Amino acid sequence: MAQVVVAESLTKRFGPVLAVDELSFALDAGTITGFLGPNGAGKTTTLRMLVGLASPSSGRTLVFGRPYAELERPALRIGAVLEATDFHPGRSGRDHLRMLATAVGVPDSRVNEVLSLVELQDAARRRVKGYSLGMRQRLGLAAALLGEPELLVLDEPANGLDPEGVRWLRDFLRAFASDGRTVLISSHVLAEVAQTVERVLIISRGQLVIESSLSDLTARVGGAIRVRSADPAKLQAALTRENLRSAASGDQVLFVHGTTSEHVGDVAFAAGVPVHELVAEGSSLEEIFLELTGQPEAAS
Repeated sequence: MAQVVVAESLTKRFGPVLAVDELSFALDAGTITGFLGPNGAGKTTTLRMLVGLASPSSGRTLVFGRPYAELERPALRIGAVLEATDFHPGRSGRDHLRMLATAVGVPDSRVNEVLSLVELQDAARRRVKGYSLGMRQRLGLAAALLGEPELLVLDEPANGLDPEGVRWLRDFLRAFASDGRTVLISSHVLAEVAQTVERVLIISRGQLVIESSLSDLTARVGGAIRVRSADPAKLQAALTRENLRSAASGDQVLFVHGTTSEHVGDVAFAAGVPVHELVAEGSSLEEIFLELTGQPEAAS
């Protein structure tokens, strides 16, 4: 699978402050990746370096195999929403998009297309100063879509959206990626990310904590194996001999931590204990985030 984005030992200093520290990752085409981290972790700084708004102190980012500055007409390949407030308040939503369309060299007809995509047709003639935060998020996304990009880079795109808007955004991003295009989405709404993304990048203090598919991460990090057997006491004793932690939960069920379902099955088989149910129960994304970053509360 082609790699759309590559970060290689990406580092950014602001005076004595090390904001991003030797960060490396890659994004494959056609994927939606959640970029997670606590306040001050370096998420926004990383996104700004990715789209050429900041220069790394060392290391580099490649987009479609080249540094952003070397891409020809990058706005036609990459759409980014890093601010939801970068609008002239006196302009209408349509006029804002028309100005940007002229700047990036796309036809004026594309403006109506993207307004329709983000469902802002009815508010297109209103001045942006009267838009809600959720409407501004949609307008920012419309601007990012003007060039029909292959890559979307979004910083907190669900901020200000009501539940219906959040669901709309989730469906839109899934449809976008289903065409082979790529999304990198930074968010602190971890429950929503879990319903949207396929892969996660978690950073803390500017360093990569983990890069994984969401399914693999939730299955193996901080989760437990749920096993129901005919003789849970005998199985628990066998697990203890294997230095595995387990806890009884009634109905002949044990929860086993720090191992795989295969290992639990092998231990049960060796102990001669029939197993009626064996399920890997992954942690929620919030639990995993807190475990990996050591944060006392959910990140933003």
